[in-house]
Order: sequence, then structure tokens, then C-alpha cells
Amino acid sequence: MQKISFVIPCYRSERTLPGVVSEIQDTMKGMSDKYEYEIVLVNDDSPDDTYGVIETIAKNADNITGINLARNFGQHAALMAGFHYVSGDIIVCLDDDGQTPATEVGKLLAAVEGGADVAYAKYAHKKHSLFRNFGSFVNEKMLQFLLGKPKELIVSSYFAAKKFVIDEVMRYDKSYPYMMGLVLRTTKRIVNVEVDHREREVGRSGYTLGKLLTLWMNGFTAFSVTPLRVSTWCGCIFAILGFLYGIYTIIKHFVLGIAPWGYDSLMSAISFIGGMILLMLGLTGEYIGRMYISMNNAPQYIVRETTADE
Repeated sequence: MQKISFVIPCYRSERTLPGVVSEIQDTMKGMSDKYEYEIVLVNDDSPDDTYGVIETIAKNADNITGINLARNFGQHAALMAGFHYVSGDIIVCLDDDGQTPATEVGKLLAAVEGGADVAYAKYAHKKHSLFRNFGSFVNEKMLQFLLGKPKELIVSSYFAAKKFVIDEVMRYDKSYPYMMGLVLRTTKRIVNVEVDHREREVGRSGYTLGKLLTLWMNGFTAFSVTPLRVSTWCGCIFAILGFLYGIYTIIKHFVLGIAPWGYDSLMSAISFIGGMILLMLGLTGEYIGRMYISMNNAPQYIVRETTADE
């Protein structure tokens, strides 16, 4: 009998988490002849009483483990923390807000058992906010451009993966984990499974603009050097354009007798090129800074306590 490990990063979910756990339990009861399961709940230093709810849930079930992180490390770091406590043959990750239906986990499990290494949920009609959908769109394009994700593949926070994939993901012990990048570099046997997506009934998404920008920067700098290559090509292009414009200005002055453009055009060119230079320097500095932090062994996460200790 195979064992399924559910990993749920939790933030501001004291009101939704009991329903999510109950749905997992009810769903797995109907599959008890084929699977046993465990649930790992990771509190990412939520400001509400999420960990108190986790403790209560864990006391009433032997197969539920709660983890309390010392500070807010982000969803992907919380997943990495949870992976270190799983023992299943297939790991399923889903959200704590009830929008990702545990009732359809059988579709993901069937895809993995059918030969896929990872099965991502694909939503025909997303019920996220306009801002969150925009963030997902940008994330998809970034993965295509930087990490070579197939255009037809849709990634999401609801997925099932074989244990060897998660084991390989856990080998990444540096700062700034980025789950999609880690999965994409591990295997190409990834499929989509269409599932329903629910409206958020309680609260709002924990992804702010700042968190989304941090997530994108993790993907930019942790798993691809494409931005640096783009910077190099931009530098070459602007250098060539500057050279050609210089020749054009000389011809206008000495051959055609036309005075070159004045102060406004000069300042415009200087401002544009100067801005590009600062952008490239900032991007390079971001890489160097993250290398420095990784060399100092900054932790992905810090566990304050677990329900297993109580």
C-alpha cells in the first residue's frame, strides 16, 4: 500500500485550515483500500492563531504533524521545511485556503501512477483575484523564458510528485528556494491535470506585490543566468547604436552641413543609457549579493517547534 504525504504551507489560515484538513481526511477515507496518508502543516510565522489551530488538529490525529517556523520565510521555504518531515511515496502540495480541492487529489495521483513524475493541477476557470492572476501570468512567462518551461505546461501550487523528485529538490540547501525551478531542473516528465478551482470564502491572498516581486527575483537569479546574458546583448546593441549615431552625426555636420541636435537630445540619450547601465549594474549586484548570502549559509528556514516535540 502506497503512502501519500500532504504538505500544506499555512499563513493566516486559522479559519480555513480545519476545513482543508477535514476534506483531506474525508477524501482519503474513500481511498483507504489503496493508500495510507499523512499531513504535514507548516506555519510560516502567521500573525494569527494558525499554529494554535494546527496544534489542536495534530492532537486529534496521529498522522498529522505541525511545524512552526521561527519567522516568515515564504511559501517555497515552508514547503522545503515540510518536505523534511514526509515519509510518503507520493507528495501532494496544496494551499491552506480551500481553493485547491482535496477531493480531486485522485486525478493527480492517477497521473503520477500512470507514469508522470510530477502532475500539476490546471484550472479551467481560476477564481483568484485579478492581481493574483496577473502574478501567475508573469510567473508563467518568466518560467518559459528563463527556465525553458514548455509553453503548454501550466504550473500551480497544487501538485503531486514522486518521492525521488522531492528528494532531489531537498538537495538544494541554499537560500532562496524556488519550487518550480527545482522541479523543472529535476525531470521533464511533468503533466497537467484539469481540476476545479474554488472561490476564496474567507480572507484574502497572502501574496502581496512585494512577495510576488521577491518570488520572481528568486526565479530570475537562483536558477538562470539568462538575465545576465540579456544584459550583455543589451550592452552590445546600445554600443553599436551609439557608434552608428556618432557616424550619422559626423556626416550631418561635415557633409550635409546640418548642425547636430542640441542639449535636449543629448540629455535624453545620456539619461536613457545611464539608466540602462544602472539597471545592469543592479542586476549584477543582485546576483553577487545572493551569492554572498548563500556563501554565508543563510538558512532556508528555521523551525521553532513541532507538534512531535510536545
